[in-house]
Amino acid sequence: MNPAFTVDELLAAYFDTVPDPGNPSQRVSFGTSGHRGSSLNGSFTERHVLAITRAVCDYRRLKGINGPLFMGRDTHALSGPAQDTALEVLAACGVKTLIQAGGLPTPTPVVSRAVISHNVSGAGSTADGIVITPSHNPPEDGGFKYNEPHGGPAGEEVTAWIEKRADAYLADGNKGVERASAGRRGAFVEEVDLIGPYVRALGDVVDMRAVAASGLRLGADPLGGSSLPVWERTAAEYGLALTVVNTELDPLFRFMPPDHDGKIRMDCSSPQAMAGLIRSAAGFDLAFGNDPDADRHGIVTPKGLMNPNHYLAAAVDYLLRHRPGHPAGAAVGKTCVSTGLINRICARRGAPLYETPVGFKWFVEGLASSALRFGGEESAGASFLRRDGKVWTTDKDGIIMNLLAAEMNAVTGENPQAAYEALTRELGETFYSRVDAPATAAEKDALKRLTPDCVRCGELAGEPVTGVLTRAPGNDRPIGGVKVETAEGWFAARPSGTENLYKIYAESFVGPEHLQRIREEARELVGAAFAGIRNCS
Repeated sequence: MNPAFTVDELLAAYFDTVPDPGNPSQRVSFGTSGHRGSSLNGSFTERHVLAITRAVCDYRRLKGINGPLFMGRDTHALSGPAQDTALEVLAACGVKTLIQAGGLPTPTPVVSRAVISHNVSGAGSTADGIVITPSHNPPEDGGFKYNEPHGGPAGEEVTAWIEKRADAYLADGNKGVERASAGRRGAFVEEVDLIGPYVRALGDVVDMRAVAASGLRLGADPLGGSSLPVWERTAAEYGLALTVVNTELDPLFRFMPPDHDGKIRMDCSSPQAMAGLIRSAAGFDLAFGNDPDADRHGIVTPKGLMNPNHYLAAAVDYLLRHRPGHPAGAAVGKTCVSTGLINRICARRGAPLYETPVGFKWFVEGLASSALRFGGEESAGASFLRRDGKVWTTDKDGIIMNLLAAEMNAVTGENPQAAYEALTRELGETFYSRVDAPATAAEKDALKRLTPDCVRCGELAGEPVTGVLTRAPGNDRPIGGVKVETAEGWFAARPSGTENLYKIYAESFVGPEHLQRIREEARELVGAAFAGIRNCS
């Protein structure tokens, strides 16, 4: 599919557009996964990258972070230029930056693993990381994500500090933001092999011997992203019967089929985006895809693309039964809008559950300390501990999640879809959906400020309400909305960060009609809460 713009137009807008600090949509804004935007609408430009990078340098100086900075990038058209911009600022600030040799794209999990490995090596200095990526977003987008020394995405306090500092630079025309000459940049930028150590260590987290010995015919689709060199080296390193089905790297992703709404997204959880791999899956025992920075996974079995929630549930159950090296008391982390089947699995296996607001950042500390054996979110992002119970990555790792699917198949003789179906026969089948509903800016703000008293309901879809939550039970942090639970279903409502919408997540263990009834009553309850918000404020 040919987009309505060219690479040259994207780059011209990136270098030439002057964002308006008075326009909220053109300021620096860190969401759940960093700052994202497009040069075409002035929300991701060279001036944004200059300001954010300088703010990161200021933060490093404030916190005494004195080691190298590991930088990755994906294959979006704006990612390469943004990396060059960031390297100029980092060099001007005297920060040694390590990037992948040969100019290859570098996935998010590779950066996370490199930061962790450096900081536990006893090198005497502290490293952190940056990944230039808008994840699965459309080709016109760019993104910038900062990873702290723990290796994972920066927490809310850190991103708020960086955002405020960067916006101040942006409002002042980036005065004081220096850029290094080519010579100085060369003195502070080093090309090293980041991918090789990651690939060679995969056996520490996944049983790669079992996968190789099984002879499973595996297909991998990078969706034009940074996992391409990882899959090629992994297949060679472990002797896997793995075929990379698409080796094309196109900064406009013109080979991608349109998503459900006609836009191009490299979303490995979307049946539309994964249509090519789904068509070719008949030639494989198991196939999988990744988004451009490889922090998400998509599993394709002979029955088609698995729902991300279904695979998360099957993966959690497998890990609880096949990782004797994991700490006995380590919990399973999930977001409050991930499937309730994980709750039932943890209760069945006697494992602690740690339920958080949306965002992988809530799992970082637990993964780093091995208090969490697994952390996963509904949008196909997860990571888990090494086989010996030590930390692997503290950011989402779509590569190991795909390889875990192969291990499950190799060890048990059944693919993850079959494993999920077996779980539903024991614990109940789940019906899950996410839909959008209109909301004004005032209503979105009200939704964030709801308390349980604002949502008055005794039953939901014919069942007694067992809980009304506005804070996550795992860490008591605000979920940014409300969740209403019954024994056989739930819904959660959260405002969109970018549009005049709110999102309704819903799940039923009864059936599609029950799910529809939950969604309908969710709209009514949230509408009533909007109407009575003055009494709740």
